[in-house]
Amino acid sequence: MADSGLRDKVPPSNLEAEKATLGAVFINSSSLLTVLDYLRPDDFYKNAHKKIFQAMLNLDSRNENVDILTVNQELKNSGDLDSAGGAAYVASLTSEVPTSANVEYYAKIVQEASVRRSLINTASEIISGAFDDTNGTGQVIEDAERKIFEITEKSHVGSYRSVRELVSDAVSSIEKRMMAKADCIGVPSGYTDLDSLTNGFQPSDFVVIGARPSVGKTALALSMAANMAIRKNIKVGFFSLEQDANSIMQRLLAGESRVNSRSIRSGFLSEIQLEKLMDSANRIYENMPLFICDTPGMRLLDLRTEARRMKSKEDIDVIFIDYIGLIGSENKLIPRHEQVAEISRSLKELARELKIPVIVLSQVKREVGSDKPTLADLRESGSIEQDADLVMFLHRGKQNDKDDDGADPDRLGKEIDVIVAKNRNGPVGEIKLMFLPAYTRFESVSRDKE
Repeated sequence: MADSGLRDKVPPSNLEAEKATLGAVFINSSSLLTVLDYLRPDDFYKNAHKKIFQAMLNLDSRNENVDILTVNQELKNSGDLDSAGGAAYVASLTSEVPTSANVEYYAKIVQEASVRRSLINTASEIISGAFDDTNGTGQVIEDAERKIFEITEKSHVGSYRSVRELVSDAVSSIEKRMMAKADCIGVPSGYTDLDSLTNGFQPSDFVVIGARPSVGKTALALSMAANMAIRKNIKVGFFSLEQDANSIMQRLLAGESRVNSRSIRSGFLSEIQLEKLMDSANRIYENMPLFICDTPGMRLLDLRTEARRMKSKEDIDVIFIDYIGLIGSENKLIPRHEQVAEISRSLKELARELKIPVIVLSQVKREVGSDKPTLADLRESGSIEQDADLVMFLHRGKQNDKDDDGADPDRLGKEIDVIVAKNRNGPVGEIKLMFLPAYTRFESVSRDKE
């Protein structure tokens, strides 16, 4: 428990800086705009200073002059003049500072003290929540992270930029892409036709890949992850809620080595197959920045925490989650479709918070059959469709509707339609990829034919 002696300590504050800030505004009312970049009335520790600053804001909102006389009158009208120290105290604030030139410095000091007080209050709330047995541990941790993040956001200074700056940056970015001859401006999937349609997966995007069971969602996600990590050195976080990490690695090895996945699982490998497998294993070991979390039945709060940890420690560029239907909700009492809606919104928020694409796999309704799936066919919640920035479906005809784990290993491949059904930042359309069931891997159609 926290030291009980902390209760007797005075919370962090700097009354001299508070007086100097208010005095500077009285000397030059235009400096109020600078102060507002850092402070709000509650950031002042002394109650009198809160009331004086609020009176200044009230006057400014009505486009009235902010000076000693008008502030005193505003305080008198609101009945706060006495609690603000009286007219003499308000007038004395101008003597606390000779000039308004350093108002930003004073405001920052006041802000820092306010942030420290917020941290102390938040720490007390976290301690109280930790002692409350009705709260799950995951909920306590999530609340703590959220409250700390709110304090960080509160202390962030916003800013605007002129179009002169923005247009220069935009032109510079375009010129760099022209020189680099990049296929896309986001995180590339590794499939040229798909990247041409989507321009890659954009930062803060919530991406959904949907398909019926056994069509190849996991195989496509792993193929994309391998394309990103091995061939582009993009750092990938992969959450596998359905298969353990060892199974994931076997599928990756099969895809990279072009060794039949059934042979890998059975252990019946020829010398040539073993050599190819070892070469791929070495290449993955040395050049694949892929980080796998295989916790089964993972709850939403735990997933968000682990994703933040991956971003903080490994600086990952993209996250895959296989799949949304297996993410557990903290609130088991609400209907499942509401749970999924909560999970969907939270994952979209996570993408924006981490500023990376979050790619989530989702099942579609079995009733779809051989028909091409649509946005309405996403299972369990319509909110997935609403929250997603990009929605893709995998579809294959009824005649090719077999297991995707090697049920027909002798065939060269199966053409799969990838339907981009929603693209908030670009066009929709369809492309084809070749699924190689023996290797549980997707390739571009043109490459496979070659």
